[in-house]
Amino acid sequence: MTQATMAKKILLVDDSTTSQLKTRSIFGNDEAYEFVSASDGKEGVEKALTEKPDLILMDVEMPRMTGIEACREIRKNLATKNIPIILMTMRSEASFIKAGRDSGCTDYLFKPVDGEKLRAVVKKLIT
Repeated sequence: MTQATMAKKILLVDDSTTSQLKTRSIFGNDEAYEFVSASDGKEGVEKALTEKPDLILMDVEMPRMTGIEACREIRKNLATKNIPIILMTMRSEASFIKAGRDSGCTDYLFKPVDGEKLRAVVKKLIT
C-alpha cells in the first residue's frame, strides 16, 4: 500500500498551530491519512476546492471566516458539498451546537478532542 494511492486526504482547518499539531499527533504516523492544513475558514474553503479532501476537520472560531461560515460555503459548492465535515470547538453551548448542525456539518466534537473518539469517527466516515 503506497501512501500516494491509498492514503485518505484530510483537510485540517484551525488557526492554532498547537491545535493542528495535537490533532495530527492523534493519528501519529498512520499512513492511511495524509494531512493538508489551512489556517482559517476562508483558506479552508479555498483548499477544499483545490485539494478535494476525503474529510475536513475544522475549528469553529477562526479569523476571516468561522468554521460554521466555511461549512456553509463548502456545502453550497457541487464539487465539495458531500465531503464529510467534523467541526471541533471548545464551545459546548446549545446555540453553537445548533449553528454547527444547521451549517451542514457531519459531526460536532468538543475540544480537547478525545483521540480515540476522533479516530473512530474519521474511520467510520472515510474507510
